[in-house]
Amino acid sequence: MGFLSVIRRWALRDNVPIREIARRTGLSRNTIKKYLREGIVEPQFQTPARPSKLDPYAEKLSGWLVTEQRKSRKDRRTAKQMHADLVQLGYDGSYERVAAFVRTWKGDRQRAQLATDRGTFVPLVFQPGEAFQFDWSEDWAHVGGERIKLQVAHIKLSHSRAFLVRAYLLQTYEMLFDAHWHAFRVFQGVPGRGIYDNMRTAVDRAGTSFGPAGRPQGSQYICGVRL
Repeated sequence: MGFLSVIRRWALRDNVPIREIARRTGLSRNTIKKYLREGIVEPQFQTPARPSKLDPYAEKLSGWLVTEQRKSRKDRRTAKQMHADLVQLGYDGSYERVAAFVRTWKGDRQRAQLATDRGTFVPLVFQPGEAFQFDWSEDWAHVGGERIKLQVAHIKLSHSRAFLVRAYLLQTYEMLFDAHWHAFRVFQGVPGRGIYDNMRTAVDRAGTSFGPAGRPQGSQYICGVRL
């Protein structure tokens, strides 16, 4: 018995109020009303309906799954743990039946969430020359037989995804501006704006209403390389 079938059984057979079903499942009342109004049910297979040993525990298991979804991934019980807990309550069926119920329940819940605004997203779209992205990473290299940690500057054009990578020994503002200069030289132009993580090499402190407070030496250096 899947997630939607449980909802229909609660509402149509057991006469459970919509508010109570919403509390048990974590879905909105409007979503539940939509399911009941449109008659959405799980696909019916050409096999005779057979009672399952899990049927008497379906409501209990659904409640557990709703509770587990509100926890962090680290704290959630696995299907095996829930099977063991059901055995303590008298369930003598197989673990595979419980695992199948959990998979179906999660799939139905995911589809239900995608049917609401919570499942929508807006993709990022950039025009040519509109923006570039900058960030640092760390890597290692063997130079002259010595293993050295490198600070790697990554600059990527947001539209074309063209990128340039340069490695330095330190993350200083001189290295920051040097990486920009070489990137814009290779790209043969300067995009309209840059997208940065919160880098201490670019910003010293939160600024006033005039904007972030850049390093004064950096301002002189950036003028020197004509960015």
